[in-house]
Amino acid sequence: MDETMREKSVIADGMRIDWDIPIPMDDGVTLRADIYRPTGEGRHPVLLTYGPYAKGLPFQTGYPDQWSAMAREHPDVTAGSTTKYLSWEVVDPEKWVPEGYACVRVDSRGVGRSPGYIDPFSPRETRDLYDCIEWVGAQPWSNGKVGLNGISYYAINQWHVASLQPPHLAAMCVWEGAADFYRDMARHGGILCDFWGNWFKKQVMTVQHGLGERGGVDPNSGLLITGPETLSEEELARNRTDMDRYALAHPLDDQFYQERSPDYSKITVPLLSAANWGGQGLHPRGNFEGFMRAASQQKWLEAHGLEHWTHFYTDYGRSLQLRFFDHFLKGEDNGWDREPRVLLQVRHLTEFEQRAEDAWPLASTQWTRLYLNPAEQALSWEPAAGESAITYEALGDGVTFTTPPLEQAVEITGPVATKLYVSSNRIDADIFVVLRAFAPDGQEVDFQGALDPHTPLGNGWLRASHRKLDPALSTEYLPYHTHDEYQPLLMGEIYELDIEIWPTSVVLPPGFRIALTVLGQDFERPVEGAVIQSFVNPFRGSGPFIHTNPQDRPVEIFGGQQTLYGGGAHGSYLLLPVIPRK
Repeated sequence: MDETMREKSVIADGMRIDWDIPIPMDDGVTLRADIYRPTGEGRHPVLLTYGPYAKGLPFQTGYPDQWSAMAREHPDVTAGSTTKYLSWEVVDPEKWVPEGYACVRVDSRGVGRSPGYIDPFSPRETRDLYDCIEWVGAQPWSNGKVGLNGISYYAINQWHVASLQPPHLAAMCVWEGAADFYRDMARHGGILCDFWGNWFKKQVMTVQHGLGERGGVDPNSGLLITGPETLSEEELARNRTDMDRYALAHPLDDQFYQERSPDYSKITVPLLSAANWGGQGLHPRGNFEGFMRAASQQKWLEAHGLEHWTHFYTDYGRSLQLRFFDHFLKGEDNGWDREPRVLLQVRHLTEFEQRAEDAWPLASTQWTRLYLNPAEQALSWEPAAGESAITYEALGDGVTFTTPPLEQAVEITGPVATKLYVSSNRIDADIFVVLRAFAPDGQEVDFQGALDPHTPLGNGWLRASHRKLDPALSTEYLPYHTHDEYQPLLMGEIYELDIEIWPTSVVLPPGFRIALTVLGQDFERPVEGAVIQSFVNPFRGSGPFIHTNPQDRPVEIFGGQQTLYGGGAHGSYLLLPVIPRK
């Protein structure tokens, strides 16, 4: 395909669009960007994204399942836009350019139109993003203030680059973005997650630079989505990392993960961190921890529900983003600086309640223990009278502990934790914990997650040999594991395990029950499961965030029996953030 005569700059749909603009990196590689900006003269604030999903791949083409559901159920997303310039997890320029913003979309190194070696979240990528910020900030059409705004990948790398403090970075909106590459993403509680290897094959390798005509054509620019050159399969393989192999080679939180994680003490830029209650397994932990630990003096936390991609584009989400960026990139005195620091969509069974708070965890939190009684498989408000134990097959359904029916409505909003006393007949044990809710008729109540349409309330994971805590960072409600050494189990010995359950929110009516399931493998319901074409496994409760790699979890070590103790000297309990209802 001859691309030499393609016009680089056009006026279309009320925007000046510059296609495939080169941005030089410090090592000589040239990345490619599409730029959407107002047609008139002047200097404009910039919204920048850098990521691996191909700037020329339309949302509707690359992610049809997600697009059709969002467009059908949320007409405000498509209102006022042709949506033809919309790509996966980045802003719709037709909504932002009329507000006076320039939108810059960069293909990350090795994907789409940008050549190079693909190594997600690596220091090289972080430096690329830094260079893109500084290049954009110096352009004649830029007012010198750059904001970062995007979902997931386009949010994760915001934490990383903010640690480098690029001078032109003026504000960032981290919309559902993990931060810690070990704890949030690759290894939950030390257990290898299947997600990243599957994601790499389904969402990144499919748009790798060098696929040429095999990668399709951008219907807007007419350019090949994955670049003009066509590489062999061997050449493509040499131009990308192997995420599974490297994660397996690094079971502890070593330099490999640390250089792909932020230094919160160096994040000083104004930020809005937007979490999804249903994002168990990937993003919300980073949104909450980033908000709490970043050194920024001007920082806000927002939390919502529904699908991972929805509220970024709805009027609700976009109006929040616009007010935030108008204040920090345009200097408007629009009251954003007086906005409460925590903005919540508290989850009810069928709706969300908007509420403002001043701190996270919430200042009104009543930390409440529910004690495990193994003899009765019960969760009780008072400790059991005597000690008991229950044994289950690690690779079975585990055991579920349930409260009596609630006497009044209970709100749970915040981080959750559990302390469990456990033994195993193997030298290690993977512990999976699941916070659940049941209706008065005994049926489980599930919720629309960020991806899986039938998620429980919360998930936690811990490899027992990684039980060591960091005393400087740990609290009772947020145990923080160092993951820096392997401490094998003595078979039959009882160990005290503190397990983090990621933050959640729900208001349960009277008559409902709270439950905790403890098992030695992923929580999955015995159903066919929802299927989304951009993911590998059917969604049965844990979405794509499952842990089945046999090299990381050999059955001879993790397939034994686990015994859980409660009462007496081994008082296992669930710690809930109960919020008084007004």
